[in-house]
Amino acid sequence: MSKRKLFCEISPLTYKISKKKCIVTRKLKDLLNNSKFAHTKSETPLPVQIYKHNSLIRRKLGNTELELQENKAVNLALSTPKVNGIIIRPGETFSFWRLVGSDSAKNGYREGLTIAGGRPSRGVGGGLCQFTNLIHWMVLHSELTIVEHHHHDGIDLFPDFKRQIPFGTGTSIVYNYLDYRFLNNTDRTYQILVWSDGEYLRGELRADKTQDKSSHVHSDNEFFSEENGIVYRNGVVYKDTIDKKTGNTISREVIRKNHARVMYDTSNLEIRK
Repeated sequence: MSKRKLFCEISPLTYKISKKKCIVTRKLKDLLNNSKFAHTKSETPLPVQIYKHNSLIRRKLGNTELELQENKAVNLALSTPKVNGIIIRPGETFSFWRLVGSDSAKNGYREGLTIAGGRPSRGVGGGLCQFTNLIHWMVLHSELTIVEHHHHDGIDLFPDFKRQIPFGTGTSIVYNYLDYRFLNNTDRTYQILVWSDGEYLRGELRADKTQDKSSHVHSDNEFFSEENGIVYRNGVVYKDTIDKKTGNTISREVIRKNHARVMYDTSNLEIRK
């Protein structure tokens, strides 16, 4: 017996209705909750650099069309000024979508790479997850608390190309109901600086004073396995918290256990049977 379709899967019209419902529901929830959202920006960088990272914009992603990569560069150039310089004071929550706004064609966004049904697809605003990936990676190296994070669960879409960060530390976003948010429950004020120079998306996480701890995010026990004829990518991603005075590791937290189905050609992989 075939699986019954969800309302959003019946037709393009029902999908639009479902999406609009999700957007309105998120707006209502934000009106009713007590969160203080960060909204103040400053052109002056805070004095302490907590972490910085650069992310290559045009990547070799399987057979992904070059046009989608170029459009992603446009989408990043449109969105980065809306976040650059944002100040996150103690008690404030950072919300990606509340700052960036709708990634619609009306606002100048182009078709880029998206993920739909566990497969590469295309859609207006595609590629902005690279933006939240960058922010998430920097936040992982801070004492900020992540309160909303979505992931492309269970799939490994593309072979590695100049990978700098562990697999499994990415993000998934959809305006506005799949957001990326973190809370500043420290006594420091933080700031995000982010910009695109055409080749790289560049970011810095800064603060008004130093942190007592540092973080090291790394993966372990990574391997590919074959299970019932399907290849999976496996591994565990850890966050080590380190006392900066002593250099001792205070704690080790598992932030991701990967068991993701590989969706590309596996002929060149070393696979455990």
